[in-house]
Amino acid sequence: MSKATVRDAVKVAALAGGFAEDKDIARRIRIERVMPALEGGRSITLDFAGVDFCTQSFLHAMISEALRVYGEQGLGLIQFKSCNPTVKSVVLTVVEYSLDTQKA
Repeated sequence: MSKATVRDAVKVAALAGGFAEDKDIARRIRIERVMPALEGGRSITLDFAGVDFCTQSFLHAMISEALRVYGEQGLGLIQFKSCNPTVKSVVLTVVEYSLDTQKA
């Protein structure tokens, strides 16, 4: 099995609750889980089951550095799972903003 087929998983609700807003928790997820996975060439699933809402600042703290460093290649290694329409909208906004910033 190649490194690219190994997928780490983070259950966001277990760490941040149903209203994901704590940037310190998001930062910890980024430092301890997201960045090491991408640095190792591994995929990661961010599972939002049980998260009713997340703030842009939460998501930004969790993924923007990864997208700035790894760009669209990094985005290809991140799966956003079980996002309700509200969370999905925030994900799309932060991803678009982070990738635009990376290109500038």
